[in-house]
Amino acid sequence: MTNLVFAPIPQQMRFADDDFTLTPGLIAVNASQPWALNFTARQLQKTVAETMGVHLDIVAGNPAPDQARIILNVAVGASRHPQGYDLAIDSSGVNIVASSPAGLFYGVQTLRQLLTQTGAKLPGLRISDWPDFPNRGVMLDISRDRVPTQETLYDLIDMLAALKINQFQLYTEHTFAYRNHQVVWEQASPMTGEEILALDAYCQERFIELVPNQNTFGHMGRWLKHEPYAHLAEMQGPWITPWGETRTEPFTIAPTDESLALIRELLSELLPHFSSRQVNVDADETFDLGQGASKERVEKEGVGRVYLDFLLKIYREVTARNHTMQFWGDIIVQHPDLVPELPRDAIALEWGYEANHAFDEHGAIFAASGVPFYVCPGTSSWRTLAGRTDNALGNLRNAAENGLKHGAIGYLNTDWGDNGHWQPLPVSYLGFLAGAAESWSHEASADLDYPAALDKFIFRDEAGVMGRLVYDLGNAYQLLDPDSFNSSLFFNVLQQDADKLAATGVGPSPGFSRERCNQALAAIGDITRTLPEAQMQREDADLLKREFSWVAGMLWHACRRIVWVNSIHAGEEDVELRRTLAQEIDELIRAYRELWRARSRPGGLADSVARMEKLRAEYED
Repeated sequence: MTNLVFAPIPQQMRFADDDFTLTPGLIAVNASQPWALNFTARQLQKTVAETMGVHLDIVAGNPAPDQARIILNVAVGASRHPQGYDLAIDSSGVNIVASSPAGLFYGVQTLRQLLTQTGAKLPGLRISDWPDFPNRGVMLDISRDRVPTQETLYDLIDMLAALKINQFQLYTEHTFAYRNHQVVWEQASPMTGEEILALDAYCQERFIELVPNQNTFGHMGRWLKHEPYAHLAEMQGPWITPWGETRTEPFTIAPTDESLALIRELLSELLPHFSSRQVNVDADETFDLGQGASKERVEKEGVGRVYLDFLLKIYREVTARNHTMQFWGDIIVQHPDLVPELPRDAIALEWGYEANHAFDEHGAIFAASGVPFYVCPGTSSWRTLAGRTDNALGNLRNAAENGLKHGAIGYLNTDWGDNGHWQPLPVSYLGFLAGAAESWSHEASADLDYPAALDKFIFRDEAGVMGRLVYDLGNAYQLLDPDSFNSSLFFNVLQQDADKLAATGVGPSPGFSRERCNQALAAIGDITRTLPEAQMQREDADLLKREFSWVAGMLWHACRRIVWVNSIHAGEEDVELRRTLAQEIDELIRAYRELWRARSRPGGLADSVARMEKLRAEYED
């Protein structure tokens, strides 16, 4: 049975000679609180029925040996890790033993993956398994225009739970429907309190902690642009980013008592909707801090001190509500002398999204100070259209390796939506799978066949097409510029003004335009040629095909746009190509609107599409 695939790969596994054939009988739940395992047992019952047509009744206790086919055991201290389990298959049946209901749930997920590959005849098998990281999370950005429908979130939770993820966050700036702040969210189709309550219950049943998330310091522009909150901004008017760009829109909330009063109100309303006793207050990228309202204080005390003082005020608001504060560590790590002043009951989130990010260096800073921390890599899907497969796998593995090295208590895989959140959600599935695998069993994940695992457990493609297609399409960024930071050249040329691109041309040489782009067009065509052959056993199979067809269309469009821009740079505009691009973008926009509505709420669509409509205006001008 060496052709079996598991994701995550179990820590220890060996096969035996005595196999077992499932026949009608019982699933026995042997635990002091069997009702806590009801969902787990029913999920297993459904998988058995769907994969092999065998019905197993669910009972509690210890039935006669000739009646029980699968026994689910929970006993304190029965596994080496609180979330671990032992799974044994021999001629007498299937036994899963765990120390906790969560551990048993994870054992059942492994068994379900096995059942989808073997049918009723199960191989003799011994698995002893446990997670490398106790906290294994995913954070989904819902503040860059795209807010998923409730059904989309339920489907995603099911996928993540099956991959043994146990924490989930929705990154929020302005997309929770605060009762007294309608002007901020009224165009965004936000999450309501009722929806959060329902999502929290859905997560709990699957042993996932839904952690509240609300930015409270940087990234507050969606609030500060409105008149009732404008006076709270650090800067009103031009300010300079750390990389020298001038911006005019407000961004960071000023570290004042009045700002703190707003944060206090938001936390008081938001937190009761979650069963979690943690909250991520973000507080990242406070780029303009010290350029406006706090300038005089920063000049006297330093920007790190001013930042930390306000963060500690937020911390006190969080602890007053009996919660643990999570926060992004990007600002404080720039001031290592201040890190020891962080509370030891707050959790720093060390993030970075390139394969070579300094998880080792930064992890050492937090570890030396005794501050608990998570490592936070990403799916590399945003600002790319198709993803960056090799970068994502390198980034996710780097985070796991150095997180374990320095004693990180968690692993939070992030999925962002910068600049309009153009990438469809399924582009991130590979990154979700890889992050789950790395955070559960880092060492074993080096051997994981990601295309095969995607086919079996994510796309459920009997033709074995989608896994390789998605993997390779995610590497298309290397066809043009493998070194684009936190983005791909495909995406960047679609987001930047044509006149600015034409001023310098795109690429390192004149030949880049025709030669490299034609090679990329051919390669993308070869990668997607098999898309119609996919046989996905999913209700959204047709939607998935249309989403990846649209992604390929956008990549093609980007290649031709490069050729057109470079023709302008050379002083000989290809007018006929411009007309072709105008026709293409109309069709791509039409398809994008349809695809958006299939998984996302209407709020934010107009803002996201506006970035594409700028392209149309350029072609028509």
